[in-house]
This record gives sequence, structure tokens and C-alpha cells, in this order.
Amino acid sequence: MKILRQIYRELSKWKDSPNRKPLLLQGARQVGKTWILKNWGAMEFDNIAYFNFDEQSELKQFFTQTKDVKRIVQNLSLFHGKAIIAGKTLIVFDEIQECNAALNSLKYFQENAPDYAIACAGSLLGVALSRGESFPVGKVDILNIYPLTFNEFLSASDPVLSNYLEQIQVIEPIPEIFSTHLIEQLKMYFITGGMPEPVVNLLEKRDLELTQQSLLNIVKAYSIDFSKHIENRNIPKISSIWNSVPTQLAKENKKFTYQKVKEGARAREYEDALQWLVLAGLVYRVLRSTIPALPLAAYDDISDFKLYLLDIGLLRRISFLDPVAIREGNRLFVEFKGALSENFILQGLIPQFEVLPRYWTSGNKAEIDFLLQHQNEIIPVEVKSDVNVQGKSMSLYTKQFNPSLRIRYSLRNLKYDDGLLNIPLYLVDHTKRLIELL
Repeated sequence: MKILRQIYRELSKWKDSPNRKPLLLQGARQVGKTWILKNWGAMEFDNIAYFNFDEQSELKQFFTQTKDVKRIVQNLSLFHGKAIIAGKTLIVFDEIQECNAALNSLKYFQENAPDYAIACAGSLLGVALSRGESFPVGKVDILNIYPLTFNEFLSASDPVLSNYLEQIQVIEPIPEIFSTHLIEQLKMYFITGGMPEPVVNLLEKRDLELTQQSLLNIVKAYSIDFSKHIENRNIPKISSIWNSVPTQLAKENKKFTYQKVKEGARAREYEDALQWLVLAGLVYRVLRSTIPALPLAAYDDISDFKLYLLDIGLLRRISFLDPVAIREGNRLFVEFKGALSENFILQGLIPQFEVLPRYWTSGNKAEIDFLLQHQNEIIPVEVKSDVNVQGKSMSLYTKQFNPSLRIRYSLRNLKYDDGLLNIPLYLVDHTKRLIELL
């Protein structure tokens, strides 16, 4: 089964850049970092020299004993069993956060041996750096990797339809025969999410039970990370926050409250645990914006936020929503007040826009699900989980701030009318391109 990962384009740009630096690929565990580097590397280089600092702890001595790049490469070549040749070999350092000396060696590779192509993967790098670990600032290129987008999922499940969506050049309705099939494919994506292993288990092996088990295994692996990488006193706090996300999103306003984590809980008791989850890339904290103005970050209310998971499939799994819902109309999209759809939309928007979306409220009168900052414009975003798009929040926001563009996601077809761009849920990954077509 062939899955076209969009990051391949960015990796190829990095490889061919005249100013190439060692690459750091960041992302949560299980999103496919190692698989991507190995598969892309096999297509682009004659050889791959792969080193894992978690599994091969003896590697660390090569970097603690010397800063001489030539000696390091000689030692790595002997360990690898094959000569590492500049320009011909892709050097992969996996789980690099486990060896800070190796991370710092990237500075010397960049300064003294830039011809070597080095790509590093790190799962908990953000956590490691938050503890004061040193970092070769300005000496590395950084790319973030996320779970498979729906469009990447579609490239494997229906490549013809995926290519059709890529070719859209006009804002006009999608033919109904295509739209109906896309909604069915989207339901399947809500089952698997974007973690590669569950996707393969469903699309290639056609095994729903195995898909469920692989999602559960990922959840369990994250729980092991909780106990392996943090102080004992914070382990139950992190687990409690993680497990509370479905309950938080099931509320009418979806605002995160510590009382839903534990009765009587206070922010200062749980802030470190919450920040660990954010740094590990397992959750997104979407802050409330007091005013929808530029830049969004200047108007953050850090005490009010919503919390989402990195992946829709994991959210469904820890919510114990059975895959049988795929046969029950649009239930998957509207379940617990549309929380799955809202998480899905955020998951699709984050890779496309530099600024993390915010949300906006006007007391108890109105709430805009997300605010996008794009080309010095603030775009209000409303998420509807069905064809019913009634609601007063966007109208109130429009009267107050008169935005030049509004976006609504729903199961209605693609349409632009009087400043409102209705984007079908299945086109979320094309949002930025659709905006630029207007």
C-alpha cells in the first residue's frame, strides 16, 4: 500500500538546498518519523546509515569522547559496517533526544562537514529541551511531522479521488457522486485516525479488530512514556489530564476546566503536567483570544483554553466510541456535541498555518470555534458536524468585527457566497489553497 506523505516534498527541498543544515524531524511517538526517513532516504540516497540512541546506547560514547566530525564519522562507519560517504549516504540519528552530545554534534557537522546529509528524529525533544538541555541554535533545520492527514489517508484508500481534489482550481460544488464517496472515506478516517499502523491495518489488512488493538497499543505506549520520562509525582496528574480530554470536549463550551480532571483541582497543581503533554506533542492547547486582532498572540487569555488530542483516531479510541458508528449515518461526526469533528478540523489546520489557531467568545452569547491568522487577516472558523448549519455565533461575530472572509466547515458542499466559504469536512487539508483561490 502506497501512502503519499506530504513531508516528502519538504524533505526533497531540504536535500537539494545549497544551505542545507542537519535536519531535525520533530513529532510525537508513532506518527511515522522513522518510517518516513527510511523510505524517503531509500529513494533519494545510495545508502542509509541508521543509528538509534535508545536501542543502541553504546553509540553515545562516540559523541562524548570527541567533537571531531571525521573521527565521529569513522567510528559510525565501523559500527554501521559500511563506509559513510558524503553526498551518497543519509545518516539517520533516531531518538536523538536520548543523547545530548549527539544533538550538540550537529553544530560541528554544520560548521565543519556540511556535505554530510544528517536527518534526526526525536519524539520527546520538546520535553528534553524544557529541562535545560543544550541545543545547537541556528545550526539545524527543523521540520514538524504530524499524523497522516485525511488527504494522505485518501492517497492510499482512493488515489484517483485524492488526485481529483488536488486539481481543484475553482470554488464550485463537488459532484454528488464524489462527495458521497468522500464522506464514506472520511468516516473510515474517523475510525483509524492518522497514525500509520492503524491506517495500514484497516486499509491493507481490512482488519477492524486489529485497528482497534493498534490504537489501544499506542495509547498504552504513551502511558509508558508518562511513567518513563517524568517525575513520579506528576505521573497520575498527566494521566488524569489525558483521560479527561473526551469529557472536556463533551461539554457545551468545550473549555478546559481542572475540576473535570479531579474535584477540587487547581491550575497551579496541574500546570507542569499539562505543559509536559503539550511539549510531547500529544495535545494542543488552543487559547481564547480576547480580541480577534493582529497578532493573535498579543491577545491571548492564557487562563481560558480548550484542549484537543493530536489525533482523531486516538480521541475516538479513548472515548470508547465503537467503530460500529460508521454504519449509523453521520453519528461519528456529531458524537458528543461534534467534538470529533472539531478535533479533526484543528488537526487538519495546524500543518497548514504557521500560527496555532485560537478561539473567541462573547460571554455566553457566542463562540467562534477557531480563529486563523493568515496573510495579516483574522479569519473566523465555524465547525458544523452535519448539513444543519444554523447558529447565531458567526452572525454576531460578523456584525461586531466585519471580517472580509468567514469559513464554515460542514457536510454541505463547497461554496462561496457573500464572504462565507463553506468547506466540506473532507476538504479541510486544502483550506489554505482554497482561500488563495478566492
